[in-house]
Amino acid sequence: MKAWVLERIARVENKPLILKDIGKPEPRGREILIRISTCGICRTELDEIEGRKIPKLPVVLGHEVVGFVEKVGERARRFKIGDRVGVGWIYDACGKCKFCLEGKENLCDSFLATGCDADGGYAEYMVVKEDSAYPIPDVFGDAEASPLLCAGAIGYRALKLTSMRDRQTIALYGFGASGHLVMQMVRFLYPNSKIFVFTKKKGDEPSRLAKRLGADWVGTTGETPPERFDCAIDTTPVGEVVKEALKNLEKGGRLVINAIRKETKITDINYAEHLWNEKEIKSVANITRKDIEDFLNLAAHMRIKPEIKIFKFEEANEALISLKHGKYRGAGVLKI
Repeated sequence: MKAWVLERIARVENKPLILKDIGKPEPRGREILIRISTCGICRTELDEIEGRKIPKLPVVLGHEVVGFVEKVGERARRFKIGDRVGVGWIYDACGKCKFCLEGKENLCDSFLATGCDADGGYAEYMVVKEDSAYPIPDVFGDAEASPLLCAGAIGYRALKLTSMRDRQTIALYGFGASGHLVMQMVRFLYPNSKIFVFTKKKGDEPSRLAKRLGADWVGTTGETPPERFDCAIDTTPVGEVVKEALKNLEKGGRLVINAIRKETKITDINYAEHLWNEKEIKSVANITRKDIEDFLNLAAHMRIKPEIKIFKFEEANEALISLKHGKYRGAGVLKI
């Protein structure tokens, strides 16, 4: 089968993914073999390629996978051949530790990530345990569904972690694949709330998308919004954003950092200026299976509309460069 393989840590601009013919995997036990249709492109892949998050090498990247079950292992019972399924960031966890037993397998010391610790979806086929695959609601096409499996699901987890309530104001720092889906969730779940969006540059693709989707205010990081906000989600790779968000956060508010790594350091946080008055910072670490299941149900119910940019399978390196430099809005998807 054909697969894009990462063999070394490098700058994305050097186009380090190599298109190779590798062996088609065989499902065993409770695994299923998926013939991949689409795979979303996520900023975490930039972290893996450039070494901020170290993957196993060599590795096939990709963790927003949609495809069809082609073969099942001898003990697999959850899906049948031909079923359409999705795979997200969670590939496996031990199932026995205190975190797993509490439904917090995202914190398991043995957590394995799709496309990082195990081969993922930048390929024609992949295998995964059946309990880490999810039925895709019929209301979504394959390309639409791909970003829901990480950008949407991790955005859903981040929104839950803010403890937001209706009539509160939320700030979204960064407005890419996850941010534009979170905004739609907020509008559906908290219809009387305000949404402030902070982007990198005035008039860029993300800011135009935020305005089109009805943000109450759109500015750039460093600007002062019309009022303080009650909670915030930061999806940017920039450390400076944390300080900016805390500065504009209301007393008792919470900032949730939805990023697996920051490209620049978080510095110069002053306790009196930024954290006093019971402000909080919370990180998002990985994702649980229930997050993905619950979000897919919510997404289907609210008919969420992902903004997608489709790339050909042969354009994987170019797609990642475009993501890094903000050349498109919404979510990128590889069509396999």
